Amino acid sequence: MSALNLSWHSKSLDSQVALRCGAYPTCSHQTNALAFRGSESMGHSLKFPFGNSSAKTRLRNHIRPPLRVVCVDYPRPDLDNTVNFLEAALLSSSFRSSPRPAKPLNVVIAGAGLAGLSTAKYLADAGHKPILLEARDVLGGKVAAWKDDDGDWYETGLHIFFGAYPNVQNLFGELGINDRLQWKEHSMIFAMPNKPGEFSRFDFPEVLPAPLNGILAILKNNEMLTWPEKVKFAIGLLPAIVGGQAYVEAQDGLSVQEWMRKQGVPDRVTTEVFIAMSKALNFINPDELSMQCILIALNRFLQEKHGSKMAFLDGNPPERLCMPIVDHIQSRGGEVKLNSRIKKIELNDDGTVKSFLLNTGDVIEGDVYVFATPVDTLKLLLPDNWKEIPYFKKLEKLVGVPVINVHIWFDRKLKNTYDHLLFSRSPLLSVYADMSLTCKEYYDPNKSMLELVFAPAEEWISRSDSEIIDATMGELAKLFPDEISADQSKAKIVKYHVVKTPRLDCKPLHLEILH
Repeated sequence: MSALNLSWHSKSLDSQVALRCGAYPTCSHQTNALAFRGSESMGHSLKFPFGNSSAKTRLRNHIRPPLRVVCVDYPRPDLDNTVNFLEAALLSSSFRSSPRPAKPLNVVIAGAGLAGLSTAKYLADAGHKPILLEARDVLGGKVAAWKDDDGDWYETGLHIFFGAYPNVQNLFGELGINDRLQWKEHSMIFAMPNKPGEFSRFDFPEVLPAPLNGILAILKNNEMLTWPEKVKFAIGLLPAIVGGQAYVEAQDGLSVQEWMRKQGVPDRVTTEVFIAMSKALNFINPDELSMQCILIALNRFLQEKHGSKMAFLDGNPPERLCMPIVDHIQSRGGEVKLNSRIKKIELNDDGTVKSFLLNTGDVIEGDVYVFATPVDTLKLLLPDNWKEIPYFKKLEKLVGVPVINVHIWFDRKLKNTYDHLLFSRSPLLSVYADMSLTCKEYYDPNKSMLELVFAPAEEWISRSDSEIIDATMGELAKLFPDEISADQSKAKIVKYHVVKTPRLDCKPLHLEILH
């Protein structure tokens, strides 16, 4: 027996007796879990509807081995029957079901992030031989992670897997690792800068279909937007709802801020909600981000019942996500080579790719070449005689966005947090999570580890780690006024890691086929 999930109506919780391990805080008021040692469940406080001590004594005497407190993950939502998932699954299956090639192609792929790994995976499914080259000694690209001397992991970024990601969800299923996603309650939780230490929630009712669940979540929240602001925002969105994808694509030339003002939406809607969304989506502010990005996200979140439902990976991405893809690729004859940095793209006389020359001096040849790297990497390696080709001249307008990921281990368990992603609404911080609650591998019942996205990072990317940590602590003091102070007179830092990415692609899966 692994775990028994017990749920009660939230109204009755006040009268229940809470059994906790030490000073470990309650993570949720909705769902609680009973789990035995060795359980695969992760999570939080344990509550039973027993009103007297004799009942509790009988419980202790009859359950062996002793109970431990674990974090609760919500069941995987029903994604497999959605239109987008079925389309993704059909496209994916076409690689496996298509006739085997008479002469398999050797496809050389630059970059072993999720773009390169998934490209290699599906090429291998189609019967070709991918040769995947990664410049560093770690898999994952933007989901790369490293283990420090204490055995703790720190990551390139804080990663969330939405229900609205049909291709990624299908990939997890094909690899047989759906159980590695830890789904959280269907909510979006925002910090309240004007009320330090407090949060405002958008809770999506499970009993309603889309878009009613999203509409009700917005209407029930009266802390961030007033009713007139909600009405004006809804009216502003009508053209996008009526015009569909064609309208969405036509908004690429307008920033979020420009679009909101054009549609008569009050500026407070942008400052209250869409600054946080802009920074979470692309690590930049609403006056720089294309409204197309926001409308695409809103469309998916509002049109799909579980589109905005979030899941955390249950451990470090290189081992828990990337290695299963590598194993799949290699089982079908593909290759994955780390420490294989490309020095030069060598061309044939007709201007097509002849080979990749590596820093080691090795020459890698193939029938087809794919770049699945940050756009800035490709721009640096682009051959001179390609730069005037109209197709490649478009790369000049693609510019990466710098981002910083911060990890801070504290000497105690922070109470003012959730087993969920949190939108900080801070001028320096985008989103954050207490990974000691949200992630199975990082779980710690006694100490918190906050992972935070520091964005926009343009002005901070060249500053020292200590300056970034000082600024982060100043912001955390506003989010945790009773527990954290900038001078560490309250919660103290045990250690920290700062991971800087000077440039981050605006498009997460950027592929260029070079014949």
